[in-house]
Amino acid sequence: MDAGADWRPSADLEALRLRARLYALVRGFFAGRGVLEVETPVLSEAGNTEPNIESFTTSFTGHRDAGSPQRWLRTSPEYPLKRLLAAGIGDCYELGRVFRNGEAGGRHNPEFTMLEWYRVGWDHLRLADETVELVQAALALAGRRAEVVSTTYRALFLDGAGVDPFAAGDAQLREALGNVGIDGEGLSRDDWLDLLMSHRIQPHFPADRITVVHDWPASQCALAKIRPGDPPVAERFELYLGRFELANGYHELTDAAEQEARFRRDLERRAARGALRPPVDARLLAALRAGMPDCAGVALGIERLLMALSGSDRIAPVLAFEFARA
Repeated sequence: MDAGADWRPSADLEALRLRARLYALVRGFFAGRGVLEVETPVLSEAGNTEPNIESFTTSFTGHRDAGSPQRWLRTSPEYPLKRLLAAGIGDCYELGRVFRNGEAGGRHNPEFTMLEWYRVGWDHLRLADETVELVQAALALAGRRAEVVSTTYRALFLDGAGVDPFAAGDAQLREALGNVGIDGEGLSRDDWLDLLMSHRIQPHFPADRITVVHDWPASQCALAKIRPGDPPVAERFELYLGRFELANGYHELTDAAEQEARFRRDLERRAARGALRPPVDARLLAALRAGMPDCAGVALGIERLLMALSGSDRIAPVLAFEFARA
């Protein structure tokens, strides 16, 4: 198609006004609670090692004294925000663009907006409550309100799929998928759990409900603390509005040695897949060693929230210009 033929926005003007109102609401929400807005780099010497997220990379052509010429576009502002926490900034948030390679389609855009914030001295459950308050305030912009259901990961799977996600074998997990056609070659246990969540459980969440799911399997800890027990669980929550996953939060890991070990495991998994292996963020590890305070953090996808507010099943109508028109 001639690039000049699709110059118009992918969003209508009312959608753009709704985004502006949402930004104003977010800033007012945090200003009223004493949470500081900050801005951190979009380009970094380190990338995201998470095996299921791919980063964009670019090259700096200036003087080599400026540092490594290879730079990575951030997939979230998490690492620099944690460095600020270690420096003593206190409660803070950032509202800004992030980038993920390969994620383009009906519900995904390689460039999107993320809201991420941290609360010092809080755990994941207290932060989940605040996240619900923010989402309810956003819903009020559209004249809506949602009921709230909070549940553990285990209870969700028992109720929604009839299996115990901590005790069931891989064969039971595959059977619980029912008639969902999946090529299981090379899938891990966590892959089967993710498929059950996305194909069996999540699609049945009512549109007018906020669902908070907390205490995930320790194998899905990402950057969360693990709470000992039988079984041990990751102190993590996810928040859904209807069937849209909006937010992912953690009682944050503060142990530098454990964080480095998780980075190394990520890189081993990436190597096994033949994927790019971004450099580990040595500055984050140094900040953890210096002493990041006990805190909870959460990332919320602004486009997902706008989709839910506007009743759109596609991301393009909430973006000024979707990827194909950028």
